[in-house]
Amino acid sequence: MKGSCMKTARWTRIMLLAFLFLAACGNATPTSTLPTPPAYTTPAPSVENAMRTYLDAYRLEDYASMYALLSQASRTVVSAEEFAKKHSEALKALSATQIEYAILSTLTNPNNSQASFSLTYQTVLFDQFTRSYVCNLVLENGNWRIQWDDGLILPELIGGKGLKTYYNPPTRGNIYDRNGKAIVFWGDAYALGLVAGGATVELEDALFRKVSLLTGVLRLTFEDAYYNYNAGDYVPVGEALAGEVESSGILQFSGLQGIPYTSRFYLPLVATQTVGHLLYINQEELDAYRRLGYSGAERVGVQGIEQWGEEILRGRSGATLYVTTPEGANESVLADSPAQAAASLNLTLDASLQAQAQAAMNGLPGAIVVMEVDSGRILAMVSSPAPDNNWYDPANYNFLALGNMLSTPNIELNRASQGAYPLGSVFKIITMAAGLESGVFTAESSYDCQYDFTELVPHGGPVLHDWTWDHCQEEMLENGTETCTTKPSGTLTLPQGLMRSCNPWFWHIGQTLYAQGLTTAVSDMAAGFGLGQLTGIEQVEEKAGLIPVPTSLTEATSLAIGQAGTLITPLQVADFIAAIANGGTLYRPQLVESMVPVSGSIEQVFQAEARGTLPISTENLRIIQEAMRTVATDPRGTAYSRLGTFAIPTAGKTGTAESGSATSHAWFAGYSLADNPDKPDIAVAVIVEYQGEGSEWALPIFRRVMEIYFFGSPQTIYPWESSFGVIRVEEP
Repeated sequence: MKGSCMKTARWTRIMLLAFLFLAACGNATPTSTLPTPPAYTTPAPSVENAMRTYLDAYRLEDYASMYALLSQASRTVVSAEEFAKKHSEALKALSATQIEYAILSTLTNPNNSQASFSLTYQTVLFDQFTRSYVCNLVLENGNWRIQWDDGLILPELIGGKGLKTYYNPPTRGNIYDRNGKAIVFWGDAYALGLVAGGATVELEDALFRKVSLLTGVLRLTFEDAYYNYNAGDYVPVGEALAGEVESSGILQFSGLQGIPYTSRFYLPLVATQTVGHLLYINQEELDAYRRLGYSGAERVGVQGIEQWGEEILRGRSGATLYVTTPEGANESVLADSPAQAAASLNLTLDASLQAQAQAAMNGLPGAIVVMEVDSGRILAMVSSPAPDNNWYDPANYNFLALGNMLSTPNIELNRASQGAYPLGSVFKIITMAAGLESGVFTAESSYDCQYDFTELVPHGGPVLHDWTWDHCQEEMLENGTETCTTKPSGTLTLPQGLMRSCNPWFWHIGQTLYAQGLTTAVSDMAAGFGLGQLTGIEQVEEKAGLIPVPTSLTEATSLAIGQAGTLITPLQVADFIAAIANGGTLYRPQLVESMVPVSGSIEQVFQAEARGTLPISTENLRIIQEAMRTVATDPRGTAYSRLGTFAIPTAGKTGTAESGSATSHAWFAGYSLADNPDKPDIAVAVIVEYQGEGSEWALPIFRRVMEIYFFGSPQTIYPWESSFGVIRVEEP
């Protein structure tokens, strides 16, 4: 045993010495061999990120980006165009408005993976669809690609199946006036027209009167056509309710053609541009409407209330959603929803006032706006000439003449809210306010108002002439004399200057303020009165107009009388006139009083809404109010001829605005001071395009509107009428 242990110890020492020797040799001769690095493996891309990129693109309906994420095998099965179409058609059938997703889990293998997720489709017709999905992905060129099939739209569509929706739309809601009178509704009617040369000569007058009475169309509108068309030709006139036509006996007249139809009926010429009309959905908008729950076969609101209230008036279609076979046959019902009845609308308009105010225009081009001074309610909004909204309906025989009707320039333009015009002398109210608020002028300030204004001449400007000079020239030309009876107004205080509408007085204000460095005083005052900006009416389209800032003395004098490029709508004028009348509050004009559901209580929509205050002191406002009153009551006032003895106390301002043609635009704007608890006071703005002076054309129309409002019917014939509604042959 002892020998064995010694041998072992000796062997151990020998091995230790050998190890030390080898170590010493290694230190003496270094080697260049490095340790072998560990093997590097490229990490797999994120399946969740790939899936999220695809689903984010789906939310945005970015089909090109989605298609780029498909596997090569998937792209050989479905083209990019077909891929996009499958998705868009499904979304239209669903009436989808929004897509939401949630990624639930992922499973990753070296060359393939899976992702489970959910999709929720928010829809108009079927509330929401939520479905769960499992998507296979394949690794191609280092990126995960989607293995796509139809089941990734909806699981029910796997195998190339599709969706088809059947619609059951409710009857469109009615439109009523403020008193509950239906002005747009479903009803039986007759399309009425004349057969040229077909009437018995002795009965022509009676026939024309009856047709005009039933349709609301002025005789002068169709009489010329009747006589000038070829014998036997159909002359479209208008429409009337079946009961009224049949009880009138007019169908017995020779020369009259009445063709019955049933459809959405518009009371003849009652605020046609304001109410709006219906048209079939055009091809360019079809996809968008399908997504909103329309079948595409409906007629939808165009312009005015019909457009603004589309969602209210149409209700919601009932719908049944089918899964179809790849061949298009219905296979199973995926969803079903009942129709939701449409609501109706009560407007602030008074149908009788509106119809009579339309007739008060006597076929002249222009506009009228009637507004309650203390609320912003629009009681009448007239735009003339006006289309017949029934002619847009293919069910109506007169639809055949739609093209001829639309050939009338600007017939669809709502001149009351979209017509922008220079305001002429009505703008002097603004200039007077600016002059008073500047402190440069007071109610006692005076000016000698002569034929000529020469203050611009020293600055290289022209000599300007007052309207009295123009009248004198016309009088001398007409009489062949060298003298006239129309004399200059003479020395006037500022309120008297407004009463006489003295141009030199207001040119003087504009020139003086500009020369004293108050270059924006008049423009700023106009903005404070709501001009050059939208009124916020919402229910009809409107233009903001334009109030320029003068850059020279000449422009400043021109702006002072409402020229210099000013563009102002009749709606804006009625709005600021109402503010003057009520003590300075600018109300937002409104046209909708309430919403009337099929069941349940009426929902109030209208609420008086102040949108600003006139930027003038109480005292200066009082001065302007009194000056506007004298326009009507002072024998020298420009409106005295029509309003001086009028039973309803009124205040206002005449205006004659250069139109860019030989004939001016005629304006009158004013308000009543009746203080009648049953008839709130109103502001009225009237413009007659290209017709002449405001006192001769717009003022008589203003008075007639006041007569209709307070007395129920016209009381005074126009200078150009032989009887109510009948134009005299000679000019006024």
